[in-house]
Amino acid sequence: MYYLALLTGREGDAVAQPGTPEFDAEVARYAAFDARVAEVIAGGAALYPSDSAVTLRRDGATTLVTDGPFAEHAEVVGGFYVFDVADLDEALELARQLPAVETGAVELRPMAQWMPHGEPGPDWWMALLWEQADAMVSPGTPEWDSAAAEHERFGAEAGPVIRGGGALSPATTATTVRGSREKPLITDGPFTETAEVVGGLYLFTAPDRRAATEIAAEIPVGPKGGTEVRRVVDLGE
Repeated sequence: MYYLALLTGREGDAVAQPGTPEFDAEVARYAAFDARVAEVIAGGAALYPSDSAVTLRRDGATTLVTDGPFAEHAEVVGGFYVFDVADLDEALELARQLPAVETGAVELRPMAQWMPHGEPGPDWWMALLWEQADAMVSPGTPEWDSAAAEHERFGAEAGPVIRGGGALSPATTATTVRGSREKPLITDGPFTETAEVVGGLYLFTAPDRRAATEIAAEIPVGPKGGTEVRRVVDLGE
């Protein structure tokens, strides 16, 4: 079973910029984690800081584009993993080993669908799809099938630029881990205490921020949802 692990940190905390010694030290900690559990890692990426994000919200037939993350949450997403494990207990054991637990939180959520990706490159971007928690639909329902058809149409239109992606189970299935790795605090529910939750994600390629925003504007979201566009860090640089 696939579980998405969203790595989050506080919005006001200093974030190491890619290319700095501090960032390289953080990458080394995650690389050590990757080496220990490589057989269960089915995906993942590090993201540029949230102050470089672009947010798109739908207002009827109009798309509103603003700089910054999707909402003024106390915590923001800094990266993610996808684990291929048997159950939540195995996912929790992995999550408690992640460095993000010490200074932020890790939200675990079962994935309803997952499209694996290759090694991220310098032209990769991620679109986080945010929805109202009470508007998320469950797999196997007519509403889910209708939304899936819209995403299939987007996939056919976007074609070669898509590198991966997935859809999440409702927020009621989320589990959040935070605190020390030795004695983590484990709670039910998503990492943010706001009405909006992550409902899915896409990974895709684009030559620049403007092109990435144009692609993300075509991704289907609910009437009160939105899309947060973030550049993926190329760890092979």
